[in-house]
Amino acid sequence: MTRRKEPKQAAASLLWPLLALNFFMADMQSGIGPFVGVFLQSHGWTTGLIGTALTIGNVAGMLITTPVGGFIDTTDHKRAWVIVPGVAVVMASAIILVSQQFWAVALSQIATSVAGAAIVPAVTGITLGMVKQRGFNRQNGRNQAFNHAGNMIGAAASGYLGWRYGYVAVFLLAAVFGLMTIASVLLIPADTIDHRAARGKEDDPESQPSGFSVLVKHKPLLVLALALALFHLGNAAIVPLYGLAAVADGLMNGPGVVAATIVVAQGVMIVTSIVGMHAAERRNFWPVLLVSFLALPIRGVLAVFLSGWWGVLPVQILDGIGAGLQSVAVPGIVARTLNGTGRVNLGQGAVITIQGMGASFSPALGGWIAQWVGYQLAFLILGGFGLLSIALWISLRAVVNKY
Repeated sequence: MTRRKEPKQAAASLLWPLLALNFFMADMQSGIGPFVGVFLQSHGWTTGLIGTALTIGNVAGMLITTPVGGFIDTTDHKRAWVIVPGVAVVMASAIILVSQQFWAVALSQIATSVAGAAIVPAVTGITLGMVKQRGFNRQNGRNQAFNHAGNMIGAAASGYLGWRYGYVAVFLLAAVFGLMTIASVLLIPADTIDHRAARGKEDDPESQPSGFSVLVKHKPLLVLALALALFHLGNAAIVPLYGLAAVADGLMNGPGVVAATIVVAQGVMIVTSIVGMHAAERRNFWPVLLVSFLALPIRGVLAVFLSGWWGVLPVQILDGIGAGLQSVAVPGIVARTLNGTGRVNLGQGAVITIQGMGASFSPALGGWIAQWVGYQLAFLILGGFGLLSIALWISLRAVVNKY
């Protein structure tokens, strides 16, 4: 009988390629995505049409996330789930530059969303396979800090290059980050990834829940997913709408406002992801998520009264607080809840899918509200969804408080 070869323990020096992967994948993963709204607006698109195209892509990503998580649980080729989607994102970004026809843009957004849906659980699985459950919370916090740093630096560089040379330069920068992402993941030796640990150390995964039944069986994850869905239904549209409002009023140039919103938010996320990591180690994830939900209604109110460069700072600081805390808390809750089930990445995908339902419809909802009644009322309505998340999270505290 052939003995199963045990994976090597990941040494501290081997974690640097993992951190580099998180840094470079940030800009590659989105391609020119953050700049799509103002790019299309400059080509005569209305806010409603922009939101609809983005929503089509988001829905596609939402539908694929859960099955992708299941595939990643079972595969021993997790690095390939970073490389192939990364190439797809770069190619999808190129489509938008070539054609601004509605269905060309929609198809590019579908490709970007589907690829992004694969990369996140793949990196989560790689991380869990390298550091195991005991080291996951701390390493995930570091991963997120590097990821936000990559987003911040990539956005700053994209904003400058877009202003100086146009949107083609933004695409070329994303392609460079893509090459660095592939190089980083290939520097992670395959035998340092324990694939049983990456899925939760279960010898008989077929006996465990599949698909959305993982949420039904594990109630904390269902509450988490619903609260996140409400939050992102309001949150996802605020950044693109804020940028469109500022550009429409002539307060800022397109690449400049997008870069400013991303740089400020990602800079705050670097700090909050580390803070969230330590807060979870001292107590649990429940208060970390509560603070993240509180950021949205405050942000919506501020967006009504602030605009241009002055408004970017407080509005995006709050975005950074919310997203930074969630980037640490959500994978942590999933990993703790499903430890031992063999379905960690499936559960991660299922939570992201439900969360994605809110994020998917947010651009269309916000875009059409802004077109019908104006930006200010749209910001208030979108911020109000944060209050619903808070109400759900507090009322069902007993279900999730142990995490």
